[in-house]
Amino acid sequence: MFISDIRKEFYEVVANQRVALLVSSDIDALCACKILQALFHCDQVQYTLVPVTGWQDLGTAFLEHKEQFRYFVLINCGANVDLLEMLQPDDDSIFFICDTHRPVDVVNVYNDTQIKLLIKQDDDLGVPSYDDIFRDEEDEGHDSGNESDGGSEPSGKRRRFDEVCVEREILFDYEQYEYHGTSAAMMFFELAWVLTKDTKDMLWWAIIGLTDQWVHDKITHMKYVTDIATMQRHVSRHNHRNEDEENSLSIDCMRISFEYDLRLTLYQHWTLYESICNSCYTSCSFKLWTLNGQKKLQEFLADMGLPLKQVRQKFNSMDMTIKENLRDVIEEASNKYGMKDIRIQTFGVHFGFKNRFLASDMVHATAALLESTEKDESDSDNFIKALDSLSRSNLDRLHSGIELAKKKLIAIQQTVASCICTNLILSQGPFLYCYLMEGTPDVKLFSKPMALTLLCKYLLKAFVHSTRNKRCKLLPLIMAAPKDVEKGTVIVVGITPESETSDKKNFFGRAFEKASESTSSRTLHDNFDTSIIELKTEDRSKFLDALITLLS
Repeated sequence: MFISDIRKEFYEVVANQRVALLVSSDIDALCACKILQALFHCDQVQYTLVPVTGWQDLGTAFLEHKEQFRYFVLINCGANVDLLEMLQPDDDSIFFICDTHRPVDVVNVYNDTQIKLLIKQDDDLGVPSYDDIFRDEEDEGHDSGNESDGGSEPSGKRRRFDEVCVEREILFDYEQYEYHGTSAAMMFFELAWVLTKDTKDMLWWAIIGLTDQWVHDKITHMKYVTDIATMQRHVSRHNHRNEDEENSLSIDCMRISFEYDLRLTLYQHWTLYESICNSCYTSCSFKLWTLNGQKKLQEFLADMGLPLKQVRQKFNSMDMTIKENLRDVIEEASNKYGMKDIRIQTFGVHFGFKNRFLASDMVHATAALLESTEKDESDSDNFIKALDSLSRSNLDRLHSGIELAKKKLIAIQQTVASCICTNLILSQGPFLYCYLMEGTPDVKLFSKPMALTLLCKYLLKAFVHSTRNKRCKLLPLIMAAPKDVEKGTVIVVGITPESETSDKKNFFGRAFEKASESTSSRTLHDNFDTSIIELKTEDRSKFLDALITLLS
């Protein structure tokens, strides 16, 4: 059931208990976890933190901890399946679920005893009413009573059959598309605010959680702008509160500011030239994988009057005179080249005098640490490193994340260029399809879901900019990459068509399930996002054929 008073029905219930925190491997979940940890430290609540990467992990974690814990908090996992059916818990286990995945499973919504949903009711949930989808046992008994009255038998049966059909239709319409709701970090920040325990660190984590949804393209532009406005009010409140304090400029202070900044990834920690080349927005607008695009970029830099010597050196080392009005200069030149929305509403933070980060820098750095393939470390080691990088006491870790993020962005840019230049994107009728061969450079990096999804979004945008076929511009994209060579599996991701006004509702989750059922393909639907699955390499072609038939 939905919780209406998060303080009373959630926090005060767990405040005197031992709690198991089961946290999904995404940036928003990490930020939500940091906020909740800070609150628990405040009130000395005992908890155990368990990172979970998928449904199997979640099941294992629950089995390991169900003896010691009664209360479980699930962050960004658990809402979109019938959790009690999956975990088979004892009657006294209570699950508090704060999850952005939609649609929320109807059994979770209407379970009053064990499932408590920390989910904003004003999100566009559209949950069907109880009477439309569930029939109480008395109704059934009543029906069968009617049926024994000789003549009315067929009508009773027919009515029940019709009801079942209607129920299925209602459920199908509700569960057809997957999308995302309000950031989990924002939900827990609101809890901290209600408890009057919110700090600037918590506010910054909530902002990173929201920015993660924008960077990984999980929410609509409208939703992003609305949530940014909410965060901006909190930022103003905090800044106003600290104006009187002596230490507002001390060496370890933290200042958050609203920025109308450039959509150039990591540009303040890189050279301006590299950032323009490896940012999705500019790279696709210029079509940098073509010679013509490279020429256009040189003209663009010349138009701004920026010497090559300046744009090719570290941003920190650029002349102050150039840096002062750089944003305005770039915006003016971008308008000429058709890049009307090169600036985006976001937030920046200053730690002391020296370190300045944008919220998107933090997302890219933390994601790179979370899915690092550099050393053969376990998922939980990477999880702890990523979690650490969010603390301002761990700036070294954050800087190492930024370096990893640069490598990842360069790898994405190069892969996009090679896929487009070698025509690897095929139109399969109802969707586009691209398969990364074993042996492609950086293919190991793209065996991770977040990296592959980012590559997928980037590739589709680039393809839409480069193709002349109008029909192809409106198609979604399915991408597959080798997951585990020894087991012979590939990871498959499906994303919605590229458009600024898209509602970000993804139908591939249901389609993947249907296609694997109809062909008995060996698939593993383990990711919390239903549009990401694992598939046996040999079953790839029959799975694809089934998808084409299904979606045509």
